[in-house]
Amino acid sequence: MKKVGIDKIRNLGIISHGGAGKTSLAEALLFTAGVVDRLGRTDDGTATMDHDPEEIRRKISISAAIAPCPWRDHKVNIIDTPGYFDFVGEVRSALRVVEGAVVVLDALAGIEVGTEMVWRYADEHHLPRLAVVNKMDRENADFYKVLEALKRFKQRAVVLTMPIGAEAKFRGVVDLVRMKALLYGADGSGRHEEADIPAELADRAAKMREALIEAAAEGDDALLEKYLDGAALSPEEIWAGLRAAVRAQAVVPVLCASAQKNIGAAPLLDACVDLLPSPAEAQPEEASEPKGGGKVAVAPAEDAPFSALVFKTMADPYVGKLTLFRVYSGVLRSDSHIYNATRGRNERIGQLFTIKGKQQEPAPEVGAGDIGAVAKLQETTTGDTLCDESRPVVFQPARFPRPAYSVAVQPKSKGDEEKIGAGLARLIEEDPTLVVERQPDTGQLLLCGMGEMHLDVITERLRRKFGVDVALNPPRIPYKETIRGSVKVEGKHKKQTGGRGQYGHVWIGFEPLPPGSGFEFVDKVFGGSVPRQYIPAVEKGLREVIQEGVLAGYPATDFRALLYDGSYHTVDSSEMAFKIAASLAFKKGMQGANPVLLEPIMNVEVIIPDAYMGDVIGDLNKKRGRILGMEPRGGIQAVRAIVPMAEMARYAIDLRSITQGRGTFSMEFASYEEVPANVAEAIVAAAQKDKDKDKA
Repeated sequence: MKKVGIDKIRNLGIISHGGAGKTSLAEALLFTAGVVDRLGRTDDGTATMDHDPEEIRRKISISAAIAPCPWRDHKVNIIDTPGYFDFVGEVRSALRVVEGAVVVLDALAGIEVGTEMVWRYADEHHLPRLAVVNKMDRENADFYKVLEALKRFKQRAVVLTMPIGAEAKFRGVVDLVRMKALLYGADGSGRHEEADIPAELADRAAKMREALIEAAAEGDDALLEKYLDGAALSPEEIWAGLRAAVRAQAVVPVLCASAQKNIGAAPLLDACVDLLPSPAEAQPEEASEPKGGGKVAVAPAEDAPFSALVFKTMADPYVGKLTLFRVYSGVLRSDSHIYNATRGRNERIGQLFTIKGKQQEPAPEVGAGDIGAVAKLQETTTGDTLCDESRPVVFQPARFPRPAYSVAVQPKSKGDEEKIGAGLARLIEEDPTLVVERQPDTGQLLLCGMGEMHLDVITERLRRKFGVDVALNPPRIPYKETIRGSVKVEGKHKKQTGGRGQYGHVWIGFEPLPPGSGFEFVDKVFGGSVPRQYIPAVEKGLREVIQEGVLAGYPATDFRALLYDGSYHTVDSSEMAFKIAASLAFKKGMQGANPVLLEPIMNVEVIIPDAYMGDVIGDLNKKRGRILGMEPRGGIQAVRAIVPMAEMARYAIDLRSITQGRGTFSMEFASYEEVPANVAEAIVAAAQKDKDKDKA
């Protein structure tokens, strides 16, 4: 599409609870604006916005998708976001780079958990927004019930378009500014004709228009004075007052629609253009200087030095890595060079693109306020700032939630370890909510994400894009073993084979140390009973054998080994013999010194609404947790507890179930503590069973 001025750009994120019809609504907007020549549908896999094979298979949005939409000489950049909790990182990245939001509500379900979540995100970014009650053609659709539910939010909801009919009889909307009925055909074309408001709706329409005018008047002091004097406001004045009230985030206009029947798309596009702010009207973006950290206000102007934030990275099968960026100032042109201020590196810019779903359309330049893409940047990743090297600035990237669910990943085919590493590294570039780490105590490769569906999608992409099939297993808990008593034991290795034999003999004392002390070796030998050259072998033998304790084969820790006596043979003694003698002493000593199992304990903070506090605390108690305290934070509670890691493996799923998705949590390692006897018995029995299976 042709280039437009910064004042005619609208960047908006479409957000909602999963299943409210965001993608279908985006498709209706694109079709109504003539961007696509047929109305795409998620159910049959023809949606422009849901183009990933996993999105088509699952019939849900997984990634944020972008498309420009020309309307009334404006350019509306639509970012369609996922609604499911596992893909919340995509919502976060989209809302970081837009000036407005469209919140889609299900006419049947009303305000759902995901609605509350995305509304809160929009509040955090101070985004003006519109609300659209979708699926008005469905059975049990109730526009006015949803309107009533919107009162729970601090912004005042006022109706901009009200429905004509409902369920199967939904056939149009009433434009309350112009007081006209817009009647749609049944062909899904989006074409409509104006008519008088049906008589049965006249009284309700008049009352709702009065509330709309009152909200508009309150947005402007001059209009409020005119309104209070009893003078009528013109449609232009109503729009002006509403625009001010929306941009002050005092009012949320509510529209109704049916994306499936393509009813209500045109009034929504009009509202986006007339009510949501352009980048030119937004506050200057705050950035920091790479050197010194001083704050800089970046004004949205094309004649300023270039600056942009990378908010998304995609792996395109044809052009390779595709970097999506939002320009805050200046102009970026194809075939140029730019500076990555985050990493202190220069990048060569090839062909620039605008994105429409999975399609890339070449663009000679991308100016201030607009969204563009470029392929094959070498150093740049999501969250980086691109700018002129002469005036380097760094923008604050989107804040992503920490992963809450982990699995151990291993290849199904031998030799695929390197391919797994390379593939996951590429996928992490696309998805900042994904973390891969090597667990040092168990040696497992852990894949950490937002939930089961998230990691299921990641493994499917790993198979499809990089040809690697992997198995996902619960992570092994890094238990440890220690002793509670002290003991002195003998370790003797004597072997005669006809030639030179083997002889190593030690007396070692074992005693416990405070938690966190690790392993300590002390040489207490006097008189040369163990020659000096063999003492390092004794220590080495112990350090090797403590990696497998006597209870369940977990590493032993927090104890001291004192070598105080032994004997040797002038011919048959060797380092190997003394290493073996030390290992024999360890196994005998650990068994006689009251060995116990230790488990990792996590510091956990759970953020929940007040209503769920009892259920959450009860669940933590069942998980052997100890509540440390509770802190009220304005309608929500922060519960702090310490909980064994073994009980937290599926807590992301459990908490989501208990709180209907309203709770979040974070955890970090605290310490090791002794496992209760009944739990330890089960762990030891399971370890013995695994050992027997390996032998078989």
